[in-house]
Amino acid sequence: MERKERPFDVIGQLAALRRYARSLVRNSDEAEDLVHDALIRAFEKRQSFRRAGNLRTWLLSILHNAHIDRVRQSRSLTRRHDEAAAQADQSLPAGQEHAVRLKQVREAFFELPEEQREALHLVAIEDLSYQEAATALGIPIGTLMSRISRARAQLREFEEGAPRKKHLRLIEGGGNENN
Repeated sequence: MERKERPFDVIGQLAALRRYARSLVRNSDEAEDLVHDALIRAFEKRQSFRRAGNLRTWLLSILHNAHIDRVRQSRSLTRRHDEAAAQADQSLPAGQEHAVRLKQVREAFFELPEEQREALHLVAIEDLSYQEAATALGIPIGTLMSRISRARAQLREFEEGAPRKKHLRLIEGGGNENN
């Protein structure tokens, strides 16, 4: 006796898939996500389904395997987070002096002229090459290098605690100079 081929009626199996998913994950939202993942897998592998086979069994098997994959992924993620937490526990939090110093360096960076700050940011923080940074800013590479050099010099002066040199001096009417 020849077995009659059944249509690929996934919609007719949704209720069973949802029930099984809810029993696996015990959360309606997660169950819906699991059913969704399983249906995507089923659609992608629909060519491997034997038309004479039991569609419901095949879909429930895919749902089960999707659930197992999620559990493994969750365990792996938990293990990585635990390892990262163990590493973080070994490090010491930054002291108040370090936090204050970091704030001062940040402020010094933001006090740089905009053109110098842009150039230094692209090269030092975004890790662009000089050529890439010059292209991004639309300036010649020599101009970029000059801006970065001036910015670094100004930050070095700040770091060494040297007073900043002012390039312009104001001279009032009696010959007194103010820096």
